[in-house]
Amino acid sequence: MTLDFSVVSSYTELLLTGLLWTILITLLAGALSVVLGILIAVATLYGPGIVSLPIRAVRFLFMGTPLLLQLYLLYYGLSQLGVMLPAFWTGVVGLGLHYAAYNADIFRASIESVDAGQAEAARSLGFGRTATLRHFIVPQAVLTALPQVGNNSIILLKDTAVLSVLGITELVLNAQRAISETYRPFEFYFTAALLYYVVNLAMEFCLGLAARKAEAIR
Repeated sequence: MTLDFSVVSSYTELLLTGLLWTILITLLAGALSVVLGILIAVATLYGPGIVSLPIRAVRFLFMGTPLLLQLYLLYYGLSQLGVMLPAFWTGVVGLGLHYAAYNADIFRASIESVDAGQAEAARSLGFGRTATLRHFIVPQAVLTALPQVGNNSIILLKDTAVLSVLGITELVLNAQRAISETYRPFEFYFTAALLYYVVNLAMEFCLGLAARKAEAIR
């Protein structure tokens, strides 16, 4: 059988729809992973043992188990307990929690790298610990962590393909739907790979700009 990419044109809308859902999931899960990552890092560094120890245990659980297993636990396991989470939000929450565990390590190291003298200076001006973290320490840590967190976001984009096993509309699932009608796996998987690559390049460009601006601010 010869290759025929002309068949892809009839499914352009289907593939682009999948791509838009992929980007949306990436944005939502990425934002969740950043917010939770910061909170986990702060709680680990400054929280009492009764708070930090369970958080560390859960973080290691997410870092030490496969993403696919975590998604199955959220989708099928929680439903067995009576918690019905829609597939789309299962994907967003699952990816967000998974990458929050990794981002937390990055933010923790970035917070520790901030000069301790800045915290002392802030407190001498009357800022409490919470205000010092919110206005001085965490913003600087975020700027420092931006390149590494950006790399995690790019990996997260590619991991959205795993969500096809839950029937979540995204690029790979829509490519599979086209394949089931045309029996042309190479053409559609190759096209999906190109679309991922284009979005990947766009993300790298935007993250590069953000990193340079962050470096200028610092």
